[in-house]
Amino acid sequence: MTPKPPGPPDGGWGWVVAAAAFAVNGLSYGLLRSLGLALPDLAEHFDRSAQDTAWVSALALAMQQAASAGWALVFAPALGTLSRYFSRRRVLAVGLALTGNGVSSLLLAPALQLLLDAFGWRGALLLLGAVTLHLTPCGALLRPLSLPGDPEAPPLNPLAALGLGLFKRRAFSVFALGTALIGGGYFVPYVHLAPHALDRGLGGYGAALVVAMAAVGDSGARLVCGWLADQGWVPLPRLLALFGALTGLGLLAVGLVPAVGSEDDWGGPLLAAAGAYGLSAGSYAPLVFGVLPGLVGIGGVVQATGLVMMLMSLGGLLGPPLSGFLRDETGNFTASFLVCGSFILSGSFIYLGLPRALPSCRPTSPPATPPPERGELLPVPQVALPPPGGPRSTLDTTC
Repeated sequence: MTPKPPGPPDGGWGWVVAAAAFAVNGLSYGLLRSLGLALPDLAEHFDRSAQDTAWVSALALAMQQAASAGWALVFAPALGTLSRYFSRRRVLAVGLALTGNGVSSLLLAPALQLLLDAFGWRGALLLLGAVTLHLTPCGALLRPLSLPGDPEAPPLNPLAALGLGLFKRRAFSVFALGTALIGGGYFVPYVHLAPHALDRGLGGYGAALVVAMAAVGDSGARLVCGWLADQGWVPLPRLLALFGALTGLGLLAVGLVPAVGSEDDWGGPLLAAAGAYGLSAGSYAPLVFGVLPGLVGIGGVVQATGLVMMLMSLGGLLGPPLSGFLRDETGNFTASFLVCGSFILSGSFIYLGLPRALPSCRPTSPPATPPPERGELLPVPQVALPPPGGPRSTLDTTC
């Protein structure tokens, strides 16, 4: 029997798992983000409203995250397995894997527009389906890893097997509620950013450029935020609430951008707003999965990842159709982005109930060694107190 390693290896085969998760993220969320370019063609062909066609992407989101079908079979295991391979550099590894979303969007948005022009929506979707088949070898690279603290046998209780007992932990319940609310607005740009650009007067390739701009900001921010979070300068829950709020503000800015004069206009204000949204949304993404081991322990991180995706799917199922309904009622996507941005701001406010999300008023003693990742504490490195009269400490405090 192969002995268990003393902890996550923080490298080795973990980098192969990170590369597989990168491809999985690109071929799932990255592809979905670009599908908004096809919605106007679908609406015209089937003579349906924006609300009706939004259900296409909304159902895809819900199925991929909550059901044992399609993308759901690879995304949750990929992120959960990756979290088990890393400890000190976990958020950076997750951020690296999640950049697949932005890189894929950057490449697929203009490519999908070309396919739509050349083959129509049917041919374009058939070709995208063929590209998605590359998820199969990615799953083969997810080598299981046994770690100390893992249960000796799988739980027999169905509720325990699904990880529903995690909701008994107050911190995870707060996190779950905030994440479900954020899911109601987070995926709206995946579906309606391109149609919003078209409504603002941009042409097809101008709308693709807007999606690509958001993707560039998204990709870069995931790496930078992953590195920043692993430094331990700011507690992860605090970063989570901050970048969640900035994502909501970014959506508000996208919704308030005025229309352009002609299709030849590249829409500078909308490009800037989309870039700002991409930066904030990209910073938020790795923190959602990076904070989980500190809330539930490394042994429950795969179950927790699946639950988080299920909760986000609830919002993802309702957000895009609500956005489409508001578009049909008002004639544009302004109200859609304002309402969905408000959902994200509300969820970010709830995150303030997480441990260490808010600075407090009394310094605490730093632990002699980093806390074990068993879920009782968030793994936040702390800074030693200076001698009296020295520089002001950045140590987190508590009341």
